[in-house]
Amino acid sequence: MTRTWMALGLCLVVAVAGCAGGKAEIKEDRLTVGKVQGEVKVGMPASQVAELLGSPNIVTTDEKRREVWIYDKVSTDRVDTASSTFAGLIILGASSRDSSSSQRQRTLTIIIKYDEDKKVRDFAYNATQF
Repeated sequence: MTRTWMALGLCLVVAVAGCAGGKAEIKEDRLTVGKVQGEVKVGMPASQVAELLGSPNIVTTDEKRREVWIYDKVSTDRVDTASSTFAGLIILGASSRDSSSSQRQRTLTIIIKYDEDKKVRDFAYNATQF
């Protein structure tokens, strides 16, 4: 009987400990045109852009030695489909399976130009899908 109570107590401790961690935050790190349009603003500090979009792929400077950040993302979506048919008599059965796949590529290029104080002075983006 004591083993049952010990096991029950252990389960209770594990359950309470699991709840004590607080609410887990899930951060969406996907870079989208909507995120850039809605959240990147002229005058925003570079640190806030980095927090929002992550690290850029390329950091360079313009003719006046001001920083320019370039985000260049490519994604590929592949969809596989399969269908099968069965027809015939019980004795002479026939079946076939057809499959196909399609692939779609998307690119997103974001260029963010900073002023001398490392605040956004201009930004542009280009998204393609093929």
